[in-house]
Amino acid sequence: MGKQNRIALVFCILVFMLSVNLVSQETETVKVFPVEESTEQPGLTDVADFEAFVDGVMRVHMVSKHIAGATFSAVKDGEIFLSKGYGLADVTAGKPVYANKTLFRPGSVSKLIGWTAVMQLVEQGKIELDADVNEYLKEFKIPEAFEQPVTMADLMTHTPGFEEYMVGTFIKKVENLKPLGEYLAEAVPARVFPPGEIAAYSNYGSALAGYIVEVVSGVSFEEYVEQNIFLPLGMNRSTFRQPLPEQLEEDMSVGYVYGRGEYTGQEFELISGMAPAGAMSTTAEDMAKFMIAHLQLGRFGDIRILEEGTARLMQRRLFSHDNRISGNAHGFWEWNYNGLRGLEHGGDTELFHSDLVIVPDLNVGFFVSYNSVGGGGAPRGQLMNAIFDRYFPAAEPETLQPPEGFKKRAGRFAGTYGSSRTNFTTFVKLSQLFTGLKVAVSKDGSLLIPAGKNSRQYVEIEPLLFQEKNGQRLLAFREDSKGRITHLFIGASPHQAFIKQAWHQTSLFHLPVLILVSLLFLSVLVWPIGALRRKICKSPSGGNPAPGTARWLAGSMSALCVIFLLGGGVLFTNPNHFMVGIPFIFKALLVLPFLAAVLALGVLVFTFLGWIKSYWIGCSRVHYTLILLAFIAFLWFLNYWNLLGFKY
Repeated sequence: MGKQNRIALVFCILVFMLSVNLVSQETETVKVFPVEESTEQPGLTDVADFEAFVDGVMRVHMVSKHIAGATFSAVKDGEIFLSKGYGLADVTAGKPVYANKTLFRPGSVSKLIGWTAVMQLVEQGKIELDADVNEYLKEFKIPEAFEQPVTMADLMTHTPGFEEYMVGTFIKKVENLKPLGEYLAEAVPARVFPPGEIAAYSNYGSALAGYIVEVVSGVSFEEYVEQNIFLPLGMNRSTFRQPLPEQLEEDMSVGYVYGRGEYTGQEFELISGMAPAGAMSTTAEDMAKFMIAHLQLGRFGDIRILEEGTARLMQRRLFSHDNRISGNAHGFWEWNYNGLRGLEHGGDTELFHSDLVIVPDLNVGFFVSYNSVGGGGAPRGQLMNAIFDRYFPAAEPETLQPPEGFKKRAGRFAGTYGSSRTNFTTFVKLSQLFTGLKVAVSKDGSLLIPAGKNSRQYVEIEPLLFQEKNGQRLLAFREDSKGRITHLFIGASPHQAFIKQAWHQTSLFHLPVLILVSLLFLSVLVWPIGALRRKICKSPSGGNPAPGTARWLAGSMSALCVIFLLGGGVLFTNPNHFMVGIPFIFKALLVLPFLAAVLALGVLVFTFLGWIKSYWIGCSRVHYTLILLAFIAFLWFLNYWNLLGFKY
């Protein structure tokens, strides 16, 4: 196979990869561990039984998901019920994980510390939940965009209306860390939704709340939480400081990537300028103390971090897209399972994956964190569900059937829904091309939604409200004044919404356009596409010869477009390339469409002359014209996804 053919093959493979929806919005639910019948009464009563059960789940997950180490804690009635480390904190050194000693990165679970700090200042009358956040900001302001201002309540419920922008979330060098206020002033995201209407998970909004804690208290966020939360609760092995204080550095777990049969340790992740959103390092036992304080309404032993009334307020629902499904409390997410109302927050860095769940009515709470990429997604959810299925079970759900006549109107719900947690103004918008949530209709009239490698079926139980056919999960839809479906809300994801896309916004439209223009570009450059085109256009008459410059211009223009697609395909198949900033190669690629546009002017001239002077034969003239039209479509595609120009 020649060099040109190998390039064509690689390109076609990349185009095919782009045509597959690689991201599902719900957690895979395949059970990878046995659940034995319990002889105990419901509830946590026997530590040994509970420890053996968690050990079993952890053992299977760590092997099947290639997790090097994990840390876990459970609390009940104001005490630590179980805390335990699993596996290794340092594979090379053979250092085990200790729940009371080894530090993990809980990612966005860190936000709960920040929200607790906010509520302390609310309690003191220094912050008002419904006040414009600009009243507290001195060095910069959130720009006006809608009639309503952004409030602290909006930040707590992820409804300020900010778009998401994850580029540069992590940095490589400590010296590049910026002060919180300086970073936030430079990185104000676009406001794309009216405040208080649509939840769109926002790391920026959470970091902004932490900065307001700084401004109001007069000390750094790190110092404030140390003095007002960590110290009173005895969380002596917790910190937001980056890099770690020297006395904690030795006990920090390494984060791991698994590949080719071995674990590869990574550097300590430095979170750029948004520490309150996810930079904490902590132990499972320290998080147990934090859970106890919230379960006891602000009290830990003889110490209070919140007054009882404030703690109750923090646990109260503050926002929901639909009151029939889970919503957001004051920082916590509502978590409904087995008929119980819990409060939850998950968290992820690139390497560490964590979850925290408390159930005030049962006075129990659970925290888990994994130190490997394999801990993302399914394991934490499976662990929490398994614990509640074993110790706080619900009756087996009945198998639901679609209501009579629903199949006739099911089509109005079908379609592609894009997440509100996305970007609209920079090249990151391209992620929408791969993350649309597709809703289809099954043969029996229930709705089908992807879940990992499978799909879940949902049945309408009330107008616009659906329940999983053989489970507990709920969906709610929203319609406009004309009865058209506009939004989908997933009960298990109260921190985001899904917006129904028009046909021209979906991957089903854009990917065929991309594939078609790519094939036309390749038809100029490589065999066998070019050979096929020449065979089709073969004619004894030959037409009038055209200057060689014509094909040179078309070929060079097409080559630049193909190079752009190949380079972009390589970069976008691994989004981690952008987590530490904009790679130089991407900036260079963005120049290519402009160079191609210059060449396209020449192609335009020869297209006109080709038809006037009958260059080549008719078939070849059509092909040459299609190349020009393909480039115009390509420019439209790039512009639609903010890839035309330097929009980063």
